[in-house]
Amino acid sequence: MMRFSLALLASLSLSAAGLPRRIVSLSPNLTEILYGVGAFGRVVGVSDYCTWPPAVRSLPSVGGWQNPNLERLAALRPDLVVLDSAQAPFIQDNLKALGMPVLVVADDSVEDVFQAIETLGHATGCEPQARRLADSTRAALTRVSQSTAGLAKPRVVLIVDRSPGSLRGLVASSAESFLGQLAAIAGARIVAPPFHGAYGYINKEDLLALDPDAILDFVHERTGHVLSPANQLSPWQELPELRAVRAGRVYPINEDYVPHASERMVRTAELFRRLIHERKTP
Repeated sequence: MMRFSLALLASLSLSAAGLPRRIVSLSPNLTEILYGVGAFGRVVGVSDYCTWPPAVRSLPSVGGWQNPNLERLAALRPDLVVLDSAQAPFIQDNLKALGMPVLVVADDSVEDVFQAIETLGHATGCEPQARRLADSTRAALTRVSQSTAGLAKPRVVLIVDRSPGSLRGLVASSAESFLGQLAAIAGARIVAPPFHGAYGYINKEDLLALDPDAILDFVHERTGHVLSPANQLSPWQELPELRAVRAGRVYPINEDYVPHASERMVRTAELFRRLIHERKTP
């Protein structure tokens, strides 16, 4: 049975035309899903972090992920503002105080992505397209999983953040996170210390104790631009004892779609599979 959030019900009741005609998307993954279900033509504004589809470059930006410019947003006269559940605590109340219809969509897991596709498809009147998108995305992930079914599952640490140029401030993904689930689909076994959430801090001692077969290193500069592969890899020479470092299996992840919980997660799963199972040791 389809689940409706209170935010979705509110957005539909406040839309005079019954379906939104002027949508502002404040999260990159939701912008991508709106494109996937065929509703991108009604998107009139995005956040600074929305990069796909390429047509987003022609749309007005309303600012950052957790601090959009409310005046600029209101000027777009949206009849629906969509945001993900992680950013909702920062901005949802301000949007509602301005009378803007808000739809909050969870994106913490692979299954959340399928629910988001269904929810946005319903909210925009694009249910058939949403069903097709969900079916094709699920089938593609199944193909990735099947392609590694008979292979050994290497132990992998997935680093999602650290201080540029060093191994300080390391943040790793748990097996239960969105990215950890995609790594499992790609035929890896994510290893990490016990976290109280999907992601947590990890130190050099933890890494030495885990001694993973491979490390996937996804690091952004504070400006939001990805570091060069050479700059990403050089700090790992501080830990030559690590099996992954000795084998040359520390892989920089520079693709901007990797953290986005949308239908593009298929590309992330395929990327993880290539790095984990197809890259040859130097």
